[in-house]
Amino acid sequence: MDDLVEGDRIELTVGAPAHGGHCVARFGGPHGRVIFVRHALPGERVTAEITERHRGYLRADAVEIHEASPDRVEPPCRFAHPGGCGGCDLQHVSADAQLRWKTQVVREQLSRLGGLTPEEQDKIFVRTEPLGTGLLNWRSRIRYAVDAADRPGLLQHRSHQVVPIDRCLIAHPAIQELDLLRRSWPGSAALQAVASSGGDVVTLERPAGTSGSADGDPTEEPNGTGLARLAGPERVTEVVGGRTWEIPPDSFWQVHPEAAATLTTAVLEMLRPAEGEVTWDLYGGAGLFAAAVAPLTGARTTVVESSPAGVAAARANLADLPRVEVVQAAVETALSRRRIAGPVDLVVLDPPRAGAGAGVVRGIAAAEPRAVVYVACDPAALARDVKTFRSLGWQLAELRAFDCFPMTQHVECVALFLPA
Repeated sequence: MDDLVEGDRIELTVGAPAHGGHCVARFGGPHGRVIFVRHALPGERVTAEITERHRGYLRADAVEIHEASPDRVEPPCRFAHPGGCGGCDLQHVSADAQLRWKTQVVREQLSRLGGLTPEEQDKIFVRTEPLGTGLLNWRSRIRYAVDAADRPGLLQHRSHQVVPIDRCLIAHPAIQELDLLRRSWPGSAALQAVASSGGDVVTLERPAGTSGSADGDPTEEPNGTGLARLAGPERVTEVVGGRTWEIPPDSFWQVHPEAAATLTTAVLEMLRPAEGEVTWDLYGGAGLFAAAVAPLTGARTTVVESSPAGVAAARANLADLPRVEVVQAAVETALSRRRIAGPVDLVVLDPPRAGAGAGVVRGIAAAEPRAVVYVACDPAALARDVKTFRSLGWQLAELRAFDCFPMTQHVECVALFLPA
């Protein structure tokens, strides 16, 4: 096993899915070395090509399928294959099996990192829920990288290598209709396209030599640093529950057209806001959840957001709600330095992929709210914070998971925490 190097091929029987878009296999028996295999399904017998070697484990791609799972389908995108575009992890997996895959990953993370038993999970969580719009044509914000030959495309998995493409099938139809992928882009480092729920379409460009993030990775939320608008309005309109937001096109917003409404509904159903209850909306962005909670409570609602663009958007779009205050600060700083202070009844938090972290969880618990709803885009980060909440005497009372990112390994969770 120690002699294996990148490019070697071995036969494996693939095991369960794991967080990260791969399945776990072992080479050399049940106690053999761990290999994380992409483009495979549980139970399949495959030939795997080693792509990375690490101390204690290897990474590989399934390049030949000898015994296929009944859940295997033909990927609809011709770029979704070993060595191709790395954005979609699960195009070879049937729709129902993708939901089962994500359910299993959430449960495994809650068990391994959160310390919940299977019996405890059975009481609070059933399965990942689809958003009902299918697996393709959903992504409303996407970033393309530009290679050395001026061709736009997306990145290989765990690589800065650009794969030139002529269409991304998970992109919103209005984005697919653009000519971004049918022309060359000399002098450009990245392109971004946005199709808002209000019908706006915007294209942006980052010139070569300027800074930015998430170039060419459709699974990452793009960061607008260094972007210049090529076409479309200066602000885009997003509509949720009859309320309208106007935000810069490179600001954070949920990328699935149904995600914002779906997550807002789940938050309200779990929180059950009552008149007079004081609320914190942490990592509040443009104020999506604050706008839903504040009219129901009629009480003080505080949005905490560190991004200047997010703060500006929240202040502009929530100006008609007089009991809403927007605080520009990192959440942990706001809690530790008492930029916000109790008493508070309800807390909503929607942290970035790294999660809230122990400091934020301790600060929330110390304020003794009636209920906390946590919106999480990474089940591992959520599970780590579950463990912290539980260590402080809180219980995870309900959990829902939503397939806000079809064809990828990503899953959005909404969790309700209550004082034990």
